[in-house]
Amino acid sequence: MTDTPTARLVTVFGGSGFLGRHAVRALAQSGFRIRVAVRRPDLAYDLQPLGRVGQIHAVQANVRYPDSVIRAAEGAETVVNLVGILSPTGAQTFEAVQTEGAEAVAEAAKKSGAKLVHVSAIGANPKSDSAYARTKAEGEKAALAAGAVVFRPSIVFGPEDDFFNRFASLARFLPALPLIGGGHTLFQPVFVGDVGAAILAAAKGRATPKTIYELGGPEVKSFRELMELMLRVIGRKRLLVSLPFGLASAQASILELLPGKLLTRDQVKLLKTDNVVSKKAEREGRTLQGLGITPTSMEAILEGYLWRFRKAGQFTRLVA
Repeated sequence: MTDTPTARLVTVFGGSGFLGRHAVRALAQSGFRIRVAVRRPDLAYDLQPLGRVGQIHAVQANVRYPDSVIRAAEGAETVVNLVGILSPTGAQTFEAVQTEGAEAVAEAAKKSGAKLVHVSAIGANPKSDSAYARTKAEGEKAALAAGAVVFRPSIVFGPEDDFFNRFASLARFLPALPLIGGGHTLFQPVFVGDVGAAILAAAKGRATPKTIYELGGPEVKSFRELMELMLRVIGRKRLLVSLPFGLASAQASILELLPGKLLTRDQVKLLKTDNVVSKKAEREGRTLQGLGITPTSMEAILEGYLWRFRKAGQFTRLVA
């Protein structure tokens, strides 16, 4: 066990999601009690084996309903907000979830006297053409006003991610993959376990309040390079076809109406801006390294979960 007393309670909003599972695991392993606040508690029961009996429990909360948020935050020493969406669906709009929802969590944290950890995204910008980026920035503003530690990760990768898994799945049956804007956009993919470790560091008081940290992995790669890397890992050869932003936006206007929303116009707008840790954040130590965390490389992780996309009987080893 660690130096963290078991009596300390952390409420994690969105704790049943991809990042949430890793954050809950890190907190549980460090001895915290975790209250997982989610819209569907029945979908969070499988988190309980990540900790001891009674250490993790789920409660119903929806960031669109402030009363439920206040109840979920009561008695917590730390509140973690992981709630976000990649595309709007019905009442789950960017404004409702990422602006107003973040405001509700920030207010609940203040009311309960809890520390606040808020996960946003690199690219958050109140002046962005992207509604996703604008509302992320608005959510940050509310969180910082409540004294939060804010984390801005680049693309988060790991088992069950929505990036490498999605494109590897498409590569199984498509002869070519599109490179929106020519595939020149830069990314700094960060391992989900490292983001979970950053959340734990903040819960332990090892991050500076009212500060934005930018979280990226050890490598900066273009979208094209990421696709080439993914294809090497799964041992498949596919054409990589440049798709101008204008044409991609036109196609997205149709794709965003289909189930699964493979691509939206808002996502095309996001791809016009590089998604990497800023030089200023690096200079000021507002990074994983500044939190004492060594970023994990993609090569160390990707083969461990993309192997299922290889052809039957095929084995390939990633070449650096």
